[in-house]
Amino acid sequence: MTLGHVYLVGAGPGDPELLTLKAARLLRDADLIVHDGLVDPRILDLSDAPRISVAKQRSRHTLAQHAINLLLVEEALAGNKVVRLKGGDPFIFGRGGEEAEACRAAGVPVEVVPGVSAALGCAAEAMLPLTHREVSSAVSFVAGQCKGLTDQDWSGLAGKGRTLVIYMGVATGADIAEKLIADGVSPDMPVAVLQDGTRPGARALRSLLADVGGMIERERVKSPAIIVVGEVVDRSDAHDVLRRFAAQPEKLA
Repeated sequence: MTLGHVYLVGAGPGDPELLTLKAARLLRDADLIVHDGLVDPRILDLSDAPRISVAKQRSRHTLAQHAINLLLVEEALAGNKVVRLKGGDPFIFGRGGEEAEACRAAGVPVEVVPGVSAALGCAAEAMLPLTHREVSSAVSFVAGQCKGLTDQDWSGLAGKGRTLVIYMGVATGADIAEKLIADGVSPDMPVAVLQDGTRPGARALRSLLADVGGMIERERVKSPAIIVVGEVVDRSDAHDVLRRFAAQPEKLA
């Protein structure tokens, strides 16, 4: 039997038009699609291949990671062209590295097709530059849940001249603010929360660090969303767009 192939493909933040040409081609040619829960249904509809959802939610997984790894390997060994479709980019909080290692260890050909990460896509929609010559020369990506906040060292990642982008931080917004303030970040540091970026009903909300947890609760922010901490939030274009989003009912769906 001919050996199959696994493609770890980034689906981007939601908008199908942000897919790479290669990702779109692989979707059309796939024998099987194994996808995350955050992949937009419009992207899944670009393929007629059978689908298996391995959606992960907070404290509840359809399949454990080792089972996903085994699924990819077994399907490829059976001769299938498997597209492992991930929201954003496979190598930014997508566990793509673990899946690639599992494939290589089993002798299965594996290729990574990068995608537009949630941070880049959502920030672009909100006209929010993650770096800006006048206010920020560095940007860092962190996970707001990974291994628990207390196990993470964010010292120096946020503050003057820097931008911090937090994935998976909606449920721990108040704890994130407390952690950063304790590390010396000003309670008045501007923060943007970008929900459902590039999708219908996208929201871009502004707050201050001290109130980000309260704002998330008041506005009933739900995942998927990212939190951007830094002075870039108050650049003129970004501030205007954030204000305009808040004024449009369709953006508050």
